[in-house]
Amino acid sequence: YDSTLECLEFKQIRTIAIIAEGIPENYTRKLIKEAEKKNVTIIGPATVGGVKPGCFRIGNTGGMLDNILHSKLYRPGNVAYVSRSGGMSNELNNMISQTTNGVYEGVAIGGDRYPCSTFMDHLLRYQASHEVGMLVLLGEVGGTEEYQVCEAIKSGVLTKPIVAWCIGACADMFPTDVQFGHAGASAGASEETASAKNKALAEAGAEVPTSFDELGEKIGEVYRKLVIAGTIVPKAELPPPPVPMDYNWARELGLIRKPASFMTSICDERGQELLYAGIPITEVFKQDLGIGGVLSLLWFQRRLPPYACKFLEMCLMITADHGPAVSGAHNTIVCARAGKDLVSSLVSGLLTIGDRFGGALDGAAAQFTEAFDSGLIANDFVNKAKKEGVLIMGIGHRVKSLNNPDMRVVVISEYAKEHFPCTPLLDYAREVEQITTKKKPNLILNVDGCIALCFVDLLRHSGFFTKDEAENIIKTGSLNGLFVLGRSIGFIGHFLDQKRLKQGLYRHPWDDISYVLPEINQ
Repeated sequence: YDSTLECLEFKQIRTIAIIAEGIPENYTRKLIKEAEKKNVTIIGPATVGGVKPGCFRIGNTGGMLDNILHSKLYRPGNVAYVSRSGGMSNELNNMISQTTNGVYEGVAIGGDRYPCSTFMDHLLRYQASHEVGMLVLLGEVGGTEEYQVCEAIKSGVLTKPIVAWCIGACADMFPTDVQFGHAGASAGASEETASAKNKALAEAGAEVPTSFDELGEKIGEVYRKLVIAGTIVPKAELPPPPVPMDYNWARELGLIRKPASFMTSICDERGQELLYAGIPITEVFKQDLGIGGVLSLLWFQRRLPPYACKFLEMCLMITADHGPAVSGAHNTIVCARAGKDLVSSLVSGLLTIGDRFGGALDGAAAQFTEAFDSGLIANDFVNKAKKEGVLIMGIGHRVKSLNNPDMRVVVISEYAKEHFPCTPLLDYAREVEQITTKKKPNLILNVDGCIALCFVDLLRHSGFFTKDEAENIIKTGSLNGLFVLGRSIGFIGHFLDQKRLKQGLYRHPWDDISYVLPEINQ
């Protein structure tokens, strides 16, 4: 209602369609008065709109594109109609297209008791158009607007042939008044019944069929007479413009499929419960798969044995933290003390992970695997790396040494020796370690190298992966993923610790910085 009043303020808007239902009758009467003052046509309320073939349609009149083509609404004909019902207007589109050369214009005025525009408003427009050869009126039980049409026919205001029918004649079969679907579809008096109005229309001179079933035939009969008389001259039928099938409709019919934006094979949340690699989340808990089991499902799409799941959990536990002095933890702490949020602080720490800090797992796995598979003995491998001037990834530690062993390496290697089917790469790394520690005692197998090589032994000899699958897992960064996931636990811990301790902004002390400035002559 408010939107319509606003539209009436714009002089350039000459026609308004109100699709909405349930507008109070009092409001509708006010709209009718305002529209009359400003000479604006309002279609509705409670209408699907209207259609002018070859030009435009209002609302959803005419239905989907395939129905528009079927009803020939893509070009104008010579038959104009006005209807109460929006749904029946689509039926009229079909009838007229099958029995004549098509619709010139069609309007559904709406099913409320007080429509803003009447049958006569539109029939008079059609009468004045030289493109319209005949008229069709589809009224219904309730109201008296059809009698205005009768008077217009009798007085000669409407001279073009008109086929008319009022639906709801079955109401005569009921002993009491019947309210049909529309608000105005109820006969309050005998003259408002469909039968009485059909009789009056026929007596006035309109072409009225004996039933709705014969409406299409009657329209075709009148049309053919007009063609024979030369009143309507059908134009040559042009082929309809090619229109692609509606995408959603084609999908529903199974004619096409929507290309996927991306694919996933690890998780599905669409069913009754969440699936991890095909296993329901309830089964994950019932079978006590744990974090290691969830990792095996989401990362490797395998149900790995308990010893393998335990190994994955051990890797996360061991890599969770290594004190505040390492670069990742240091960055996280500095960001936390600068007032940054958890995610920002965590990302700051994670960005330090690479070949120099924590990210050596993938590199160690690739380097040792290549040497082992090529048949290089440990001594030749060390000499080759020295000759090429490359570091052996997974070897060396800033603090730990032969005399101060890294207990994380001890725990991992002992577990692998006890539970894995075999550990050829771990054994090979130990041979390399014996050579490197003779040069420097801190050139030991570090935790990155130990985890990486045990992981490769697990992939190759657990019986759950082919050799190609194992190599692909290494290449895709799964090993570094273990370190990133594990160390995130520690970084979050450092963030929470700084917040709990209410530490202020960090500034690095001057006495820990060596200032080396160039000496430039003034």
